[in-house]
Amino acid sequence: MQIIPAKTPGFVKTLFPNFVWNINTDKKEIYLTFDDGPTVEITDWVLQTLKGFEAKATFFCIGNNIEKYPEIFQNIITEGHSIGNHTYNHLKGWKHKTKVYFKDVLKTEKIINKFKTGTSTPLFRPPYGKFKNKQSKKLLELGYRIILWDVLSYDWDKSVSEEACLNNVVSAAKQGSIIVFHDSIKASRNLKYVLPKVLEYYTEKGYKFKAL
Repeated sequence: MQIIPAKTPGFVKTLFPNFVWNINTDKKEIYLTFDDGPTVEITDWVLQTLKGFEAKATFFCIGNNIEKYPEIFQNIITEGHSIGNHTYNHLKGWKHKTKVYFKDVLKTEKIINKFKTGTSTPLFRPPYGKFKNKQSKKLLELGYRIILWDVLSYDWDKSVSEEACLNNVVSAAKQGSIIVFHDSIKASRNLKYVLPKVLEYYTEKGYKFKAL
């Protein structure tokens, strides 16, 4: 079986110190994040599951999906979760010119701003975790807080079993960890298995789940 690098190596974080990889805290807090939503198939289930554990999270939403499902997007906000920009078309920055990339980002920001999100500092996560240095610099100049991660669940990968997906999280996450999940169709099998177990596992250990 493929060895999955669930934990972001420390040296990678030092190469990009302007990005947020984890939260420095001495409290038992974990930061769950969900990419690629909202989707009608899974997002409301995620919200109900989080609510059962009084957990807050951060949703990095695709602008095109917000336009398709504004009611679900509003549900995320109403439940008290944080919102982040994940571009309009889920663009891989390396494959697009900066001008095109930013048009996509700002289109999504305009959509998000139509809703009362309560987020003062705009959050951004690049799809696939990949963008050009020029793109990241411009985002920082515009005041975005760029959120990466230190734990990948690999929930979207259909070659990863439910048990392996769970192990990716519980073997790597600790105080202040930012964990990546996806409220997407292709991640739904693993997510429905893993999310309740992660919430239960860390709740029993005295952890709280916070939004960024």
